[in-house]
Amino acid sequence: MLEAPISFIAPMDVKPTFFTDAPPGVPEENVTYVEHRVTIRDARQISPAASLDREGFKLVTHHTAVSNIYDINAIRDTYYPEVESLVQRTTGANRVLAFDWNIRSSAVSGTDGGTQIKAPDDDSPFDPESVQSPVRSAHNDYTDLSGPQRVLDLMGETEALALLRSRYAIINVWKPIRGPVKQAPLAICDARSIGPGQLLETDLVYAERTGEIAMLTFDSNQRWYFVPEMRAEEALLLKCFDSEHDRARFTAHCAFDDPTAETSAPPRESIEVRTLAFF
Repeated sequence: MLEAPISFIAPMDVKPTFFTDAPPGVPEENVTYVEHRVTIRDARQISPAASLDREGFKLVTHHTAVSNIYDINAIRDTYYPEVESLVQRTTGANRVLAFDWNIRSSAVSGTDGGTQIKAPDDDSPFDPESVQSPVRSAHNDYTDLSGPQRVLDLMGETEALALLRSRYAIINVWKPIRGPVKQAPLAICDARSIGPGQLLETDLVYAERTGEIAMLTFDSNQRWYFVPEMRAEEALLLKCFDSEHDRARFTAHCAFDDPTAETSAPPRESIEVRTLAFF
């Protein structure tokens, strides 16, 4: 257990909005952040072990056959099927579809003085500009609006309307590329501790569409966890949306600075894959 600052969105009277390419004269965002020092507990110590339907997250063992996760083809051809199988085994879903991925490195943010990203050793496709810095503000990736919309976007209207009649969930699979993670680990908020109105629906405005995520406001009753020195053969499953309301539905999360980590700790490198799980 430790204490560390986490960045939250300040309450506001208008809808929070982020522009990926803001028009001239328009700010990229209209939000204000406030830092609160919170207690972050060891997720390994939760007994019984944390579950997707109770806390909204689950720590699992996951070995991958991909030797270099920066190989874009390997992500889609090998890692996607591995993640789909993992989520299906863990949740009992009838069908799982991996549909999006992000690679993040704390080196991109300049916290260690420079980018240290290991490209593939061969001619595998690799785009260093696609590597993003960790997100350091508390958020959840989907809302009651964008969850079903993602099904419609990916599955087509006819199939989606049939699938939307049964339970479905959006589950992120977050895994270190190298471990143990000491710099910029992931903090996860117990879904049961997020009260009504604490998640603010937020527009993400792209050139071709507008998406919606949720930014978290602070409350002292929120319970935060992390996995100390998370290893490369471990993965966290995060419930970012569930169509059923009698279980965990939204699991806010963000990176934070571990005050016990040495300043010389290697940068955090991680991959997250988003999946749709149909039951």
